[in-house]
Amino acid sequence: METVVLSVGGSIINPGTPDLDFLKTFAKLLVKLSAERRVAVVCGGGKPARDYAKAIRSLGAGEFAADESAILLTRANATLLLAALGDAAYPGVMDDFESAARASTSSSKRIFVMGGTIPGITTDTDAALLAEKLGARKLFNLSNVDALYDRPPNKPGAKRLTSMSHAGLIKLANEYDLRRAGMNFVFDIIACKIVARSKVETHFVDGKNFREVEAAISGKKHAGTVVKG
Repeated sequence: METVVLSVGGSIINPGTPDLDFLKTFAKLLVKLSAERRVAVVCGGGKPARDYAKAIRSLGAGEFAADESAILLTRANATLLLAALGDAAYPGVMDDFESAARASTSSSKRIFVMGGTIPGITTDTDAALLAEKLGARKLFNLSNVDALYDRPPNKPGAKRLTSMSHAGLIKLANEYDLRRAGMNFVFDIIACKIVARSKVETHFVDGKNFREVEAAISGKKHAGTVVKG
C-alpha cells in the first residue's frame, strides 16, 4: 500500500488559537484519503511556537532551548489533530522516526501523526526524513502559501510555478531561505536537499483548500506546484 507524507504548517492548525473548523474538516479528509493509502502527518508549530521561542530567548536562554520549546508546540498541535481524528489514527503522537516506522507497519491504523523531533531542524526536514524512512515516494507540503513562486509571493511580479525540478527547488531555497526569524522560505533548504537526494516527488498546496489537497494526494491535477526530476 502506498504511503504518503504530509508536512502541515502550524500556522493553519493554530494561527494563534487552534482552528477547530480546520481541524475537524481536515481530519475527515484524512480519513477519506486513508481508505486507499497510509498517511503520515508531521505538524508544525505555527505562531505559538514562534512566540515561545522568542520568549525563551528574551529570558536569556539560547537557541537550543528555544528550539526545544518550539518542538513542544509542534507536538501540541499534533495532539490537536490526533484529537480530531479520534479512533481513525494510531494512538499517541510520534516523536521519533523509529516509532513512526513501527506504527506504520505494525498497526491496522492507516493514519499516524508526528510533531518535531530534535533541535536544529524544522518539521519540513522531519517530514522529508520520514518520507525517506518509510520509503514514501510523495510528500505534500500544506501551508498558507498556495504554490511556489519565483520570488517571495508578496513581492511585485512574483510568478507562480506549476512545476520545477529538485535542482530548481534547491536553487530557490538557497536564494530565499535566509534562516533568520521572519524570513521563512516555504520549505527549508535541508528539507529540499533531502527530497532531492531520494527523488521524493514533492507537492506544494494551499493547505486550507481541501479540494486542492484532495486532488493532489489523489494524484490529480492541482493548482499548486509539483517538484520532481
